[in-house]
Amino acid sequence: MNEWLDPLLLSRWQFGLTTVYHFLFVPLTIGLALTVAIFQTAWVRTDKTKWLQLTHFFGKLFLINFAMGVVTGIVQEFQFGMNWSTYSRFVGDVFGAPLAFEGITAFFLEATFIGLWIFGWDKLPKGLHLATIWLTVVGSIASAYFILAANAFMQNPIAFRINEERGRAELTDIGTLLTNPISLASFPHTIFACFMVSAGLIISVAAFHLYRKQHVDTMRPALKFGLWMMVISGALTTVFGDSLSLAMVKAQPMKMAAAEAMYHTATGANASFSLFTLGTPDGVSELFSVRIPYLLSFLSTHTLDGTVEGINNLQDQYTTLYGPGDYTPMIWVTYWAFRWMIGLGIAHILVAVVGLWLTRKGRSPRATWVWKVAIWSFPFSLAAMSVGWVFTEMGRQPWLVFGLLKTQDGVSPNVTGLTILISLIAFTLIYGALAVVEFRLILRAVRKGPEDAPVPDAETGITPQRVTVY
Repeated sequence: MNEWLDPLLLSRWQFGLTTVYHFLFVPLTIGLALTVAIFQTAWVRTDKTKWLQLTHFFGKLFLINFAMGVVTGIVQEFQFGMNWSTYSRFVGDVFGAPLAFEGITAFFLEATFIGLWIFGWDKLPKGLHLATIWLTVVGSIASAYFILAANAFMQNPIAFRINEERGRAELTDIGTLLTNPISLASFPHTIFACFMVSAGLIISVAAFHLYRKQHVDTMRPALKFGLWMMVISGALTTVFGDSLSLAMVKAQPMKMAAAEAMYHTATGANASFSLFTLGTPDGVSELFSVRIPYLLSFLSTHTLDGTVEGINNLQDQYTTLYGPGDYTPMIWVTYWAFRWMIGLGIAHILVAVVGLWLTRKGRSPRATWVWKVAIWSFPFSLAAMSVGWVFTEMGRQPWLVFGLLKTQDGVSPNVTGLTILISLIAFTLIYGALAVVEFRLILRAVRKGPEDAPVPDAETGITPQRVTVY
């Protein structure tokens, strides 16, 4: 019973629960903001009503998702002080800087212009109103960058010095911190993955209505847009994912070794990419695997004769460098999370490629299964991002800040396991209720579809900009 009330274990579970749940809304918020901005731009430039209808329809989904993201995101900030006070004291001067930038600049920008966009219909000139949604896009993307910069410090700590007297890390160069090689590599990879998630929602929603022959004039261009957005953003996610893997190998070679279940250092053909691996129960050696020669060498070094360090070799190095201890993450989690991330992402891209082929030259698939695949494919890219985030964080273990602070040393010393358990149960129940609310609101909006086209005023001949009230 005592081990189930371990503050470290419960703190990790609580942070994992709230973070993964909050992260479900982040990519949709970023991707839908851009989608709505593009649709509104198309309306302003062409004056075609279908783009105005799509702007309002996906704008409604964007606002529902944004509101839920804000509510769930607040808990993230408080958790650092509640359950991870030792961590907060140790890196607060460094970690807090990009979070402060995110709060007072990026999020403020985003929230302000969302308000202007919501209430500015029929009050602001078209061009000025369009600028508000584009500034919202800028704010959401900037917000993502600052958060990724903060996380990058945990993966690759730079731009700091240790104040021995105060026992904490202190920031020395904000510019260097914000240009961490990990954040520069992870930012485009993450942003284009967000666009994949948004594209997946567009594809599923459009396919839902087209399958029922509803709102055909608006949903056909939406489907085409979603399919192309998925293919383009998927290709760019892959390209920048390769750059991120190179940065990861330099900063955290153990994470790459764990991702491949590579127990022993290998070079060239022996540095192979494993499609499937079974290891011993103690996780220190391999029993069986199916591998592609040279591929891991190429992914890690961009050469066919590169060397990739193994788990056991790195464990020995870290023991010498950091002292006795187990520096190996949970191999099965990192190994399978890495593969599910890649597999689900590729699956969604393939759905889009097939969709473009089947809908070429205005064609419409007749087979029922085609539409059902499109409708139910939405979770692919969202799940890929979620397990990718799990891989990123779990692959860093046992470190909170790599090489500086272990996870077990960052937990709050005066918080009891019972207190954390009570809050964990409360968060689970609250988040469960919020999930029901979110799902029903989104489902109701999706089923209703776009509003009917606005009718020009009989006296002035002016078509109102507002189709629905948010």
